[in-house]
Amino acid sequence: MKKLLLFVVLAIFVISSITANSTLAAKKSSKKSSINAAQIQEMSDTVDKLTAKIYAGSLFSPEDNVNLINVKIKLDNQMLISPDPTLAPLYYKAGNLYKAREYKNEAIDCYQTILENFGETALAPKALKELNSLGVKVNMPQPNTITP
Repeated sequence: MKKLLLFVVLAIFVISSITANSTLAAKKSSKKSSINAAQIQEMSDTVDKLTAKIYAGSLFSPEDNVNLINVKIKLDNQMLISPDPTLAPLYYKAGNLYKAREYKNEAIDCYQTILENFGETALAPKALKELNSLGVKVNMPQPNTITP
């Protein structure tokens, strides 16, 4: 029990430190910077590796947790600059990882980002389904049906 409590406290500290640093970096970054194709591929490879661990029933190491946190931070930083539809699959996969690990709020955030920013992609209905399975009621905007 003490090890679990120590791990949770350590994880919170790491997340807080990374979040504070990434927020500062996002504020300093210019609108012209973005995630390049190599970085997207690297994040995708990381998410795929972690997904394989979930399917294998393996535990995440502290390094795995940091890698997943870093992917989410990079995605969120890019969203502050400019939404890029090529990020939708990474958000969906990250949401699935968070859901499998029972981090409900983080999973909801990933799926909600897809609906809010990439609603025209093929992943939007899947994200909506996942949100519903997590018990989140999503009110989708209705098209303007006012007739003259």
